[in-house]
Amino acid sequence: MRSLPIVEIHDTSSANSQAENIQGKRGAYAFISLGCPKNLVDSEQMLGILQQRGYQLVQNPEESDFVVINTCGFIENARKESFEAIDQMLELKRSGKIRGVVITGCLAERQNDSLLTERPDIDGLVGVFGRDEIGNLVDRIMDGLDEQRSVFRPAPIRALSDHMRLQVTPKHFAYLKISEGCDRLCTFCAIPKMRGKHASKPMEDILIEARRLADSGVRELIVVAQDTTYYGIDMFGEPRLRELLEQLDQVEGLDWIRLMYFYPMYIDEPLLRTIAQAKRILPYIDMPLQHASNPVLRRMSRRVTRESTIEMVSMMRQTIPDLVLRTTMITGFPGETDEQFEELVEFVDDMNFERLGVFTYSIESDTPASRLDEHLPERVKKERRKRLMAVQQKNAFDWCAKQYGKRLKVLLDKPVDGVSNSWIGRSYADAPDVDACVFVTPTEDVVVQAGDLVECEIVSSKEYDLVGVATEVLKCRPT
Repeated sequence: MRSLPIVEIHDTSSANSQAENIQGKRGAYAFISLGCPKNLVDSEQMLGILQQRGYQLVQNPEESDFVVINTCGFIENARKESFEAIDQMLELKRSGKIRGVVITGCLAERQNDSLLTERPDIDGLVGVFGRDEIGNLVDRIMDGLDEQRSVFRPAPIRALSDHMRLQVTPKHFAYLKISEGCDRLCTFCAIPKMRGKHASKPMEDILIEARRLADSGVRELIVVAQDTTYYGIDMFGEPRLRELLEQLDQVEGLDWIRLMYFYPMYIDEPLLRTIAQAKRILPYIDMPLQHASNPVLRRMSRRVTRESTIEMVSMMRQTIPDLVLRTTMITGFPGETDEQFEELVEFVDDMNFERLGVFTYSIESDTPASRLDEHLPERVKKERRKRLMAVQQKNAFDWCAKQYGKRLKVLLDKPVDGVSNSWIGRSYADAPDVDACVFVTPTEDVVVQAGDLVECEIVSSKEYDLVGVATEVLKCRPT
Protein backbone atom coordinates (compact mmCIF):
# COMPACT_ATOMS: atom_id res chain seq x y z
CA MET A 1 0.00 0.00 0.00
CA ARG A 2 1.32 3.43 -0.96
CA SER A 3 2.21 5.59 2.01
CA LEU A 4 -0.57 8.07 2.76
CA PRO A 5 -0.53 11.29 4.85
CA ILE A 6 -2.54 9.81 7.71
CA VAL A 7 -3.20 12.37 10.43
CA GLU A 8 -1.85 11.97 13.92
CA ILE A 9 -2.14 14.34 16.86
CA HIS A 10 1.26 15.61 17.95
CA ASP A 11 0.08 16.96 21.28
CA THR A 12 -3.00 15.51 22.91
CA SER A 13 -3.13 18.37 25.42
CA SER A 14 -4.69 20.48 22.67
CA ALA A 15 -7.77 18.26 22.70
CA ASN A 16 -11.07 19.56 23.95
CA SER A 17 -11.52 18.44 27.58
CA GLN A 18 -15.18 17.52 27.12
CA ALA A 19 -14.28 15.41 24.11
CA GLU A 20 -11.57 13.60 26.09
CA ASN A 21 -14.24 12.34 28.51
CA ILE A 22 -16.29 10.74 25.73
CA GLN A 23 -13.61 9.98 23.15
CA GLY A 24 -13.91 6.52 21.63
CA LYS A 25 -17.48 5.81 22.72
CA ARG A 26 -18.82 6.18 19.18
CA GLY A 27 -16.04 4.35 17.35
CA ALA A 28 -12.57 4.76 15.86
CA TYR A 29 -11.56 6.46 12.64
CA ALA A 30 -8.49 7.31 10.58
CA PHE A 31 -8.12 10.62 8.75
CA ILE A 32 -6.15 11.31 5.56
CA SER A 33 -5.53 14.99 4.80
CA LEU A 34 -4.35 15.92 1.30
CA GLY A 35 -3.58 19.24 -0.37
CA CYS A 36 -2.66 22.70 0.84
CA PRO A 37 -2.51 24.30 4.31
CA LYS A 38 -5.99 25.79 3.78
CA ASN A 39 -7.29 22.25 3.37
CA LEU A 40 -5.39 21.21 6.49
CA VAL A 41 -7.26 23.82 8.54
CA ASP A 42 -10.52 22.29 7.26
CA SER A 43 -9.21 18.88 8.30
CA GLU A 44 -8.45 20.18 11.79
CA GLN A 45 -11.97 21.60 12.07
CA MET A 46 -13.52 18.25 11.09
CA LEU A 47 -11.20 16.41 13.49
CA GLY A 48 -12.37 18.65 16.32
CA ILE A 49 -16.02 18.01 15.48
CA LEU A 50 -15.52 14.24 15.31
CA GLN A 51 -13.60 14.20 18.56
CA GLN A 52 -16.32 16.15 20.33
CA ARG A 53 -18.84 13.63 19.00
CA GLY A 54 -16.86 10.92 20.77
CA TYR A 55 -14.95 9.34 17.90
CA GLN A 56 -11.37 8.22 18.50
CA LEU A 57 -8.63 9.07 15.99
CA VAL A 58 -6.26 6.19 15.21
CA GLN A 59 -3.21 5.99 12.95
CA ASN A 60 -3.81 2.63 11.32
CA PRO A 61 -6.85 2.59 9.00
CA GLU A 62 -7.21 -1.15 9.55
CA GLU A 63 -7.87 -0.48 13.24
CA SER A 64 -10.65 1.99 12.45
CA ASP A 65 -14.37 1.73 11.84
CA PHE A 66 -14.25 4.31 9.08
CA VAL A 67 -11.81 6.55 7.21
CA VAL A 68 -12.26 10.20 6.26
CA ILE A 69 -10.26 11.47 3.26
CA ASN A 70 -10.07 15.26 2.88
CA THR A 71 -9.17 15.53 -0.79
CA CYS A 72 -7.47 18.02 -3.10
CA GLY A 73 -8.84 18.65 -6.59
CA PHE A 74 -6.61 21.51 -7.72
CA ILE A 75 -4.54 19.97 -10.53
CA GLU A 76 -4.25 16.59 -12.23
CA ASN A 77 -1.51 15.21 -9.97
CA ALA A 78 -3.44 16.23 -6.85
CA ARG A 79 -6.60 14.56 -8.14
CA LYS A 80 -4.62 11.42 -8.97
CA GLU A 81 -3.28 11.29 -5.40
CA SER A 82 -6.81 11.77 -4.04
CA PHE A 83 -8.26 9.00 -6.21
CA GLU A 84 -5.45 6.63 -5.21
CA ALA A 85 -6.18 7.26 -1.53
CA ILE A 86 -9.90 6.73 -2.09
CA ASP A 87 -9.35 3.47 -3.95
CA GLN A 88 -6.97 2.16 -1.28
CA MET A 89 -9.51 2.79 1.45
CA LEU A 90 -12.38 1.34 -0.60
CA GLU A 91 -10.33 -1.82 -1.05
CA LEU A 92 -10.01 -2.06 2.75
CA LYS A 93 -13.78 -1.75 2.98
CA ARG A 94 -14.38 -4.44 0.37
CA SER A 95 -12.04 -6.77 2.26
CA GLY A 96 -14.05 -6.21 5.44
CA LYS A 97 -11.32 -4.38 7.35
CA ILE A 98 -13.25 -1.11 7.73
CA ARG A 99 -16.96 -0.26 7.69
CA GLY A 100 -17.05 3.03 5.84
CA VAL A 101 -15.25 5.60 3.69
CA VAL A 102 -16.15 9.32 3.74
CA ILE A 103 -14.80 11.74 1.12
CA THR A 104 -14.59 15.46 1.84
CA GLY A 105 -12.89 18.56 0.44
CA CYS A 106 -12.12 20.01 -2.97
CA LEU A 107 -12.36 16.86 -5.08
CA ALA A 108 -15.72 16.07 -3.50
CA GLU A 109 -16.89 19.61 -4.25
CA ARG A 110 -15.58 19.50 -7.81
CA GLN A 111 -16.87 16.03 -8.74
CA ASN A 112 -20.06 16.30 -6.69
CA ASP A 113 -22.37 13.29 -6.77
CA SER A 114 -20.61 11.89 -9.84
CA LEU A 115 -18.10 10.46 -7.36
CA LEU A 116 -20.87 8.29 -5.93
CA THR A 117 -21.77 7.13 -9.41
CA GLU A 118 -18.16 6.26 -10.28
CA ARG A 119 -17.41 4.72 -6.87
CA PRO A 120 -20.72 3.57 -5.35
CA ASP A 121 -18.94 1.98 -2.36
CA ILE A 122 -18.29 5.48 -0.96
CA ASP A 123 -20.46 5.87 2.15
CA GLY A 124 -20.49 9.64 2.46
CA LEU A 125 -19.59 12.73 0.45
CA VAL A 126 -19.08 16.14 2.08
CA GLY A 127 -18.44 19.30 0.06
CA VAL A 128 -16.11 22.09 1.10
CA PHE A 129 -18.86 24.11 2.77
CA GLY A 130 -20.62 21.13 4.30
CA ARG A 131 -17.59 20.24 6.42
CA ASP A 132 -19.21 21.24 9.75
CA GLU A 133 -21.89 18.58 9.21
CA ILE A 134 -19.32 15.79 9.11
CA GLY A 135 -20.43 14.59 12.55
CA ASN A 136 -24.08 14.18 11.52
CA LEU A 137 -23.14 12.24 8.40
CA VAL A 138 -20.75 9.93 10.25
CA ASP A 139 -23.37 9.29 12.94
CA ARG A 140 -25.79 8.11 10.26
CA ILE A 141 -23.15 5.80 8.78
CA MET A 142 -22.34 4.30 12.18
CA ASP A 143 -26.06 3.84 12.91
CA GLY A 144 -26.53 1.98 9.61
CA LEU A 145 -28.65 4.71 8.03
CA ASP A 146 -28.12 5.63 4.38
CA GLU A 147 -30.91 8.08 3.58
CA GLN A 148 -28.44 10.91 2.95
CA ARG A 149 -25.02 10.08 1.54
CA SER A 150 -23.91 13.56 0.45
CA VAL A 151 -23.79 17.00 2.07
CA PHE A 152 -23.23 20.05 -0.14
CA ARG A 153 -23.85 23.60 0.96
CA PRO A 154 -23.55 26.95 -0.86
CA ALA A 155 -20.55 29.15 -0.15
CA PRO A 156 -21.24 31.38 2.87
CA ILE A 157 -21.14 35.18 2.89
CA ARG A 158 -18.46 35.05 5.61
CA ALA A 159 -15.69 32.50 5.89
CA LEU A 160 -16.60 29.59 8.16
CA SER A 161 -15.33 29.67 11.72
CA ASP A 162 -12.49 27.29 12.61
CA HIS A 163 -13.03 27.46 16.37
CA MET A 164 -13.51 23.70 16.74
CA ARG A 165 -10.23 22.75 15.10
CA LEU A 166 -7.99 20.14 16.66
CA GLN A 167 -4.42 21.09 15.81
CA VAL A 168 -2.45 18.32 14.11
CA THR A 169 0.66 20.27 13.15
CA PRO A 170 3.51 20.14 15.69
CA LYS A 171 2.52 22.18 18.73
CA HIS A 172 4.86 25.08 17.94
CA PHE A 173 3.36 26.14 14.58
CA ALA A 174 -0.12 26.41 13.12
CA TYR A 175 -1.92 27.79 10.10
CA LEU A 176 -4.42 30.63 10.44
CA LYS A 177 -6.95 30.90 7.61
CA ILE A 178 -8.24 34.48 7.30
CA SER A 179 -10.55 34.12 4.29
CA GLU A 180 -12.04 31.61 1.93
CA GLY A 181 -12.59 31.52 -1.82
CA CYS A 182 -11.27 33.77 -4.56
CA ASP A 183 -12.67 36.49 -6.81
CA ARG A 184 -9.77 36.21 -9.26
CA LEU A 185 -10.64 34.61 -12.57
CA CYS A 186 -7.24 33.30 -13.62
CA THR A 187 -7.93 31.22 -16.70
CA PHE A 188 -5.93 28.18 -15.52
CA CYS A 189 -7.45 27.90 -12.04
CA ALA A 190 -10.52 26.00 -10.83
CA ILE A 191 -10.34 27.17 -7.21
CA PRO A 192 -13.30 29.62 -7.51
CA LYS A 193 -15.43 26.70 -8.76
CA MET A 194 -14.48 24.63 -5.71
CA ARG A 195 -14.08 27.29 -3.02
CA GLY A 196 -16.50 29.96 -4.17
CA LYS A 197 -16.16 33.73 -4.11
CA HIS A 198 -13.90 35.53 -1.68
CA ALA A 199 -15.31 35.62 1.86
CA SER A 200 -13.34 37.16 4.73
CA LYS A 201 -13.42 35.85 8.27
CA PRO A 202 -14.43 38.58 10.76
CA MET A 203 -11.34 40.21 12.24
CA GLU A 204 -12.33 39.61 15.86
CA ASP A 205 -12.84 35.89 15.13
CA ILE A 206 -9.34 35.73 13.63
CA LEU A 207 -7.81 37.45 16.65
CA ILE A 208 -9.63 35.15 19.08
CA GLU A 209 -8.34 32.14 17.16
CA ALA A 210 -4.80 33.55 17.07
CA ARG A 211 -4.82 34.16 20.84
CA ARG A 212 -6.13 30.67 21.50
CA LEU A 213 -3.39 29.14 19.35
CA ALA A 214 -0.74 31.24 21.09
CA ASP A 215 -2.07 30.19 24.50
CA SER A 216 -1.83 26.54 23.42
CA GLY A 217 1.89 26.88 22.67
CA VAL A 218 1.99 27.98 19.03
CA ARG A 219 5.07 30.10 18.37
CA GLU A 220 4.82 30.48 14.59
CA LEU A 221 1.51 31.51 13.07
CA ILE A 222 1.29 31.05 9.30
CA VAL A 223 -1.37 33.28 7.71
CA VAL A 224 -3.06 31.61 4.75
CA ALA A 225 -5.96 32.26 2.36
CA GLN A 226 -6.67 31.83 -1.32
CA ASP A 227 -5.88 35.54 -1.71
CA THR A 228 -4.40 37.07 1.44
CA THR A 229 -4.01 40.64 0.17
CA TYR A 230 -7.74 40.78 -0.69
CA TYR A 231 -8.69 40.34 2.97
CA GLY A 232 -11.60 42.52 4.10
CA ILE A 233 -12.67 43.93 0.75
CA ASP A 234 -16.01 42.11 0.91
CA MET A 235 -16.74 43.48 4.40
CA PHE A 236 -15.32 46.99 4.17
CA GLY A 237 -15.14 47.78 0.46
CA GLU A 238 -11.35 47.97 0.63
CA PRO A 239 -8.54 45.62 1.69
CA ARG A 240 -7.88 45.57 5.44
CA LEU A 241 -4.90 43.23 5.65
CA ARG A 242 -2.70 45.97 7.08
CA GLU A 243 -5.10 46.56 9.95
CA LEU A 244 -5.38 42.84 10.62
CA LEU A 245 -1.59 42.42 10.67
CA GLU A 246 -1.22 45.32 13.10
CA GLN A 247 -3.62 43.51 15.45
CA LEU A 248 -2.01 40.09 15.01
CA ASP A 249 1.38 41.60 15.75
CA GLN A 250 0.13 42.40 19.25
CA VAL A 251 -0.81 38.81 20.13
CA GLU A 252 1.31 37.81 23.12
CA GLY A 253 3.05 34.47 23.04
CA LEU A 254 3.73 34.41 19.31
CA ASP A 255 7.31 34.72 18.11
CA TRP A 256 6.84 34.55 14.33
CA ILE A 257 4.02 35.44 11.95
CA ARG A 258 4.57 34.22 8.40
CA LEU A 259 2.64 35.54 5.39
CA MET A 260 1.56 33.28 2.53
CA TYR A 261 -0.44 33.60 -0.71
CA PHE A 262 -0.07 37.29 -1.53
CA TYR A 263 -1.69 37.99 -4.89
CA PRO A 264 0.39 40.67 -6.70
CA MET A 265 -2.32 43.31 -6.35
CA TYR A 266 -3.26 45.52 -3.39
CA ILE A 267 0.35 45.49 -2.20
CA ASP A 268 1.21 49.05 -1.34
CA GLU A 269 3.86 50.90 0.64
CA PRO A 270 1.77 51.29 3.86
CA LEU A 271 1.23 47.50 3.96
CA LEU A 272 4.94 46.87 3.41
CA ARG A 273 5.90 49.39 6.10
CA THR A 274 3.60 47.61 8.53
CA ILE A 275 5.40 44.35 7.82
CA ALA A 276 8.83 45.98 8.06
CA GLN A 277 8.10 47.65 11.41
CA ALA A 278 6.30 44.72 13.06
CA LYS A 279 7.71 42.90 16.08
CA ARG A 280 6.57 39.43 15.09
CA ILE A 281 5.93 39.47 11.34
CA LEU A 282 8.80 37.85 9.47
CA PRO A 283 10.45 39.50 6.46
CA TYR A 284 9.10 36.66 4.33
CA ILE A 285 6.35 36.90 1.71
CA ASP A 286 4.95 34.15 -0.48
CA MET A 287 3.63 35.77 -3.68
CA PRO A 288 2.74 33.44 -6.58
CA LEU A 289 3.49 35.25 -9.85
CA GLN A 290 3.02 32.40 -12.39
CA HIS A 291 4.74 34.12 -15.34
CA ALA A 292 6.62 37.21 -16.51
CA SER A 293 5.75 37.57 -20.20
CA ASN A 294 2.97 40.09 -20.80
CA PRO A 295 1.18 38.07 -23.52
CA VAL A 296 1.12 35.00 -21.26
CA LEU A 297 -0.02 37.05 -18.27
CA ARG A 298 -2.89 38.40 -20.37
CA ARG A 299 -3.92 34.89 -21.44
CA MET A 300 -3.76 33.88 -17.80
CA SER A 301 -5.91 36.92 -16.88
CA ARG A 302 -3.47 37.84 -14.11
CA ARG A 303 -4.17 41.61 -14.33
CA VAL A 304 -0.51 42.50 -13.78
CA THR A 305 2.39 43.14 -16.15
CA ARG A 306 6.05 42.28 -16.17
CA GLU A 307 6.89 45.96 -15.65
CA SER A 308 4.52 46.46 -12.72
CA THR A 309 5.82 43.29 -11.09
CA ILE A 310 9.45 44.40 -11.36
CA GLU A 311 8.49 47.76 -9.85
CA MET A 312 6.58 46.07 -7.04
CA VAL A 313 9.38 43.63 -6.19
CA SER A 314 11.82 46.55 -6.09
CA MET A 315 9.53 48.44 -3.69
CA MET A 316 9.18 45.35 -1.49
CA ARG A 317 12.92 44.84 -1.21
CA GLN A 318 13.57 48.52 -0.55
CA THR A 319 10.93 48.69 2.18
CA ILE A 320 11.54 45.38 4.00
CA PRO A 321 15.17 44.72 4.98
CA ASP A 322 16.43 41.15 4.41
CA LEU A 323 13.19 40.20 2.67
CA VAL A 324 12.86 36.61 1.47
CA LEU A 325 10.49 36.29 -1.46
CA ARG A 326 8.87 33.01 -2.39
CA THR A 327 7.00 32.58 -5.65
CA THR A 328 5.73 30.00 -8.12
CA MET A 329 5.82 29.87 -11.92
CA ILE A 330 4.00 27.84 -14.57
CA THR A 331 5.77 26.52 -17.65
CA GLY A 332 4.05 25.40 -20.82
CA PHE A 333 0.91 27.51 -20.59
CA PRO A 334 -1.10 27.27 -23.85
CA GLY A 335 0.55 29.34 -26.55
CA GLU A 336 3.75 30.00 -24.57
CA THR A 337 6.37 30.58 -27.28
CA ASP A 338 10.10 30.02 -27.02
CA GLU A 339 10.57 33.79 -26.82
CA GLN A 340 8.01 34.14 -24.02
CA PHE A 341 9.62 31.35 -22.07
CA GLU A 342 12.99 33.08 -22.48
CA GLU A 343 11.42 36.21 -20.97
CA LEU A 344 10.45 34.12 -17.97
CA VAL A 345 13.96 32.67 -17.65
CA GLU A 346 15.50 36.13 -17.82
CA PHE A 347 13.03 37.44 -15.24
CA VAL A 348 13.79 34.66 -12.73
CA ASP A 349 17.51 35.13 -13.29
CA ASP A 350 17.27 38.88 -12.68
CA MET A 351 14.86 38.88 -9.72
CA ASN A 352 16.95 36.53 -7.55
CA PHE A 353 14.01 35.02 -5.73
CA GLU A 354 15.20 33.26 -2.60
CA ARG A 355 12.47 30.60 -2.93
CA LEU A 356 10.75 29.50 -6.12
CA GLY A 357 8.71 26.51 -7.23
CA VAL A 358 7.78 25.59 -10.80
CA PHE A 359 4.69 23.73 -12.01
CA THR A 360 4.03 22.47 -15.49
CA TYR A 361 0.69 23.64 -16.84
CA SER A 362 -2.10 21.21 -16.01
CA ILE A 363 -5.14 21.09 -18.29
CA GLU A 364 -8.25 21.65 -16.17
CA SER A 365 -11.29 20.77 -18.26
CA ASP A 366 -13.65 23.27 -16.61
CA THR A 367 -11.39 26.33 -16.92
CA PRO A 368 -11.10 28.89 -19.76
CA ALA A 369 -7.46 27.95 -20.42
CA SER A 370 -8.49 24.45 -21.43
CA ARG A 371 -10.27 25.97 -24.43
CA LEU A 372 -7.27 27.97 -25.63
CA ASP A 373 -5.39 27.02 -28.77
CA GLU A 374 -1.78 25.83 -28.99
CA HIS A 375 -1.53 23.45 -26.05
CA LEU A 376 2.05 22.29 -25.66
CA PRO A 377 3.34 18.72 -25.41
CA GLU A 378 4.12 17.42 -21.91
CA ARG A 379 7.73 16.95 -22.99
CA VAL A 380 8.10 20.67 -23.70
CA LYS A 381 6.44 21.65 -20.41
CA LYS A 382 8.78 19.41 -18.44
CA GLU A 383 11.92 20.50 -20.30
CA ARG A 384 11.07 24.13 -19.61
CA ARG A 385 10.39 23.39 -15.98
CA LYS A 386 13.76 21.67 -15.65
CA ARG A 387 15.58 24.59 -17.23
CA LEU A 388 13.82 27.18 -15.08
CA MET A 389 14.59 25.21 -11.92
CA ALA A 390 18.26 25.13 -12.93
CA VAL A 391 18.25 28.93 -13.09
CA GLN A 392 16.54 29.12 -9.71
CA GLN A 393 18.96 26.61 -8.22
CA LYS A 394 21.81 29.02 -8.82
CA ASN A 395 19.86 31.84 -7.14
CA ALA A 396 19.05 29.66 -4.14
CA PHE A 397 22.60 28.34 -3.78
CA ASP A 398 24.00 31.87 -4.00
CA TRP A 399 21.64 32.97 -1.22
CA CYS A 400 22.75 30.04 0.94
CA ALA A 401 26.41 30.97 0.45
CA LYS A 402 25.69 34.52 1.61
CA GLN A 403 24.43 33.16 4.95
CA TYR A 404 27.79 31.64 5.92
CA GLY A 405 29.01 33.16 9.16
CA LYS A 406 25.67 34.81 9.96
CA ARG A 407 23.69 34.18 13.10
CA LEU A 408 20.08 33.24 12.40
CA LYS A 409 17.19 32.40 14.67
CA VAL A 410 16.01 28.87 13.98
CA LEU A 411 12.83 27.16 15.14
CA LEU A 412 13.50 23.48 15.78
CA ASP A 413 10.90 21.14 14.27
CA LYS A 414 12.19 17.64 15.02
CA PRO A 415 15.34 15.56 15.58
CA VAL A 416 17.10 14.01 12.59
CA ASP A 417 16.11 10.36 12.38
CA GLY A 418 18.89 8.04 13.47
CA VAL A 419 21.40 10.82 14.23
CA SER A 420 22.14 11.85 17.80
CA ASN A 421 22.17 15.52 18.78
CA SER A 422 21.10 16.69 15.33
CA TRP A 423 17.96 18.63 14.56
CA ILE A 424 15.88 19.87 11.62
CA GLY A 425 14.76 23.45 11.97
CA ARG A 426 13.69 26.44 9.94
CA SER A 427 14.88 30.02 9.73
CA TYR A 428 12.70 33.00 8.87
CA ALA A 429 13.33 32.08 5.22
CA ASP A 430 11.64 28.68 5.43
CA ALA A 431 7.94 27.86 5.51
CA PRO A 432 7.05 24.31 6.56
CA ASP A 433 6.94 21.63 3.86
CA VAL A 434 7.52 23.94 0.88
CA ASP A 435 10.93 25.51 1.57
CA ALA A 436 14.38 24.44 2.69
CA CYS A 437 15.47 23.72 6.25
CA VAL A 438 18.40 24.24 8.61
CA PHE A 439 20.29 21.23 9.96
CA VAL A 440 21.28 22.13 13.51
CA THR A 441 23.85 20.65 15.88
CA PRO A 442 23.84 22.20 19.38
CA THR A 443 27.10 22.88 21.18
CA GLU A 444 27.84 20.63 24.17
CA ASP A 445 26.37 23.05 26.71
CA VAL A 446 23.14 23.69 24.81
CA VAL A 447 20.21 21.34 25.48
CA VAL A 448 17.28 21.62 23.08
CA GLN A 449 13.93 20.09 22.25
CA ALA A 450 11.41 20.42 19.43
CA GLY A 451 9.75 23.82 19.47
CA ASP A 452 12.77 25.67 20.89
CA LEU A 453 13.88 28.87 19.21
CA VAL A 454 17.67 28.86 19.05
CA GLU A 455 20.41 31.09 17.73
CA CYS A 456 22.53 29.37 15.11
CA GLU A 457 25.81 30.23 13.52
CA ILE A 458 25.56 29.16 9.88
CA VAL A 459 28.69 27.23 8.93
CA SER A 460 27.84 25.64 5.58
CA SER A 461 25.07 24.49 3.29
CA LYS A 462 23.87 21.26 1.75
CA GLU A 463 22.25 22.06 -1.59
CA TYR A 464 19.19 24.17 -0.68
CA ASP A 465 19.56 23.61 3.08
CA LEU A 466 21.72 25.43 5.59
CA VAL A 467 23.88 23.82 8.27
CA GLY A 468 24.32 25.58 11.59
CA VAL A 469 25.57 25.26 15.15
CA ALA A 470 23.13 26.18 17.92
CA THR A 471 24.97 28.41 20.38
CA GLU A 472 22.05 29.53 22.55
CA VAL A 473 18.44 28.71 23.32
CA LEU A 474 16.58 31.99 22.91
CA LYS A 475 13.21 30.66 24.03
CA CYS A 476 12.35 27.19 25.25
CA ARG A 477 9.25 25.40 24.06
CA PRO A 478 6.26 26.49 26.15
CA THR A 479 5.11 23.82 28.61
